[in-house]
Amino acid sequence: MNKEQIQELSNNIFNEVVANRRHLHAHPELSFHEVETSAYVAGKLEEMGLEYHKMADTGLVALIKGDQPSERVVALRADMDALPITEANDVAYKSQNVGVMHACGHDAHTSSLLGTAKILTELKSQFSGTVKLIFQPAEEKLPGGASIMIKQGVLENPRPQAVLGQHVMPLIDAGKVGFRAGKYMASTDELYVTVKGKGGHGAQPQQNIDPVIITAHILIALQTIVSRFADPKSPSVLSFGKMIANGATNVIPNEVYLEGTFRTMDEKWRDDAHKKMKKMAEGIAESMGGSCDFNIIRGYPFLINEEKLTASTRAHAEDYLGKENVLDLDIWMAAEDFAYYSQVADSCFYRLGTRNESRGITSSVHTPTFDVEENAFKISTGLMAYLALKQLGN
Repeated sequence: MNKEQIQELSNNIFNEVVANRRHLHAHPELSFHEVETSAYVAGKLEEMGLEYHKMADTGLVALIKGDQPSERVVALRADMDALPITEANDVAYKSQNVGVMHACGHDAHTSSLLGTAKILTELKSQFSGTVKLIFQPAEEKLPGGASIMIKQGVLENPRPQAVLGQHVMPLIDAGKVGFRAGKYMASTDELYVTVKGKGGHGAQPQQNIDPVIITAHILIALQTIVSRFADPKSPSVLSFGKMIANGATNVIPNEVYLEGTFRTMDEKWRDDAHKKMKKMAEGIAESMGGSCDFNIIRGYPFLINEEKLTASTRAHAEDYLGKENVLDLDIWMAAEDFAYYSQVADSCFYRLGTRNESRGITSSVHTPTFDVEENAFKISTGLMAYLALKQLGN
């Protein structure tokens, strides 16, 4: 068994992987509702002769055991859910579920892992160790399918020594991949804030407690959480994207509603920042005669790629693709529930290039025009199989 053999198998199943991806893309399902997607994946696993069991309702886990004895185990993860976005692409495989779209590439992840499973099944007589396949629901919605599957034991019986995840990246050309060791993606928390005052006529502000003005002071002051309290060497982001003050030109409302996000890469600072934000907002509101309900919904932790695992995985990727096709990634302040795996097991989360400027495939994830260059599947399946086998010591 060598990389040329794996590359040949990858080329042989390319059309099948594309067909699977197009089927999944045309039939997207939202987080925690991946019923048909799960059934489709289960059917493909059965065709390969692989046994599986369900977790987190729609999640699936299967094992591929090499015929040669070894205690080594590596897990490969793909997510399956879609987003509440109406697709704007005019393609044959356009979403048939109005208002739902695979705008983050999870269809590509799932079809690629099915292809990897097929390659590994073909090679099982030639390798030692066990590959655990994780088809995970609900990456896009708190509390995240990863957290549920971990609680239900997805990383036990057997426990993997490494967990690998692959995610599309429209900033990287198809045919290339990207890696970053150490801290890579941010934690994410949702902020829901209600500032309360006493509404009334805009021409008589002295009779009111203006929650709009209180909110303005709170918004400005909260930015000092990042600019004056956070360690400049540790990235933090505090952003508010929604504010509702349902008054009028001459009506001061009783309350103002805010929604925002806080992201960082340090769990201790994350906890400290939560306390500081809440105390600051409540204190400002009280000092101005109002009150503030500051609610924080804790989201995913930060994602860390274990240094040694990532270094070896990158080296194997360079061997498989050539050094010129393996790129360095920068820190990214978006969030991913793969972070849960990275917090409890040695993990490596890398990026698969899916960009093709000549075909206009350049849109960012989470947009109505997102698509992937399907030629990326010529490497996605074989590369993951190669990386898994190398981590197993083959």
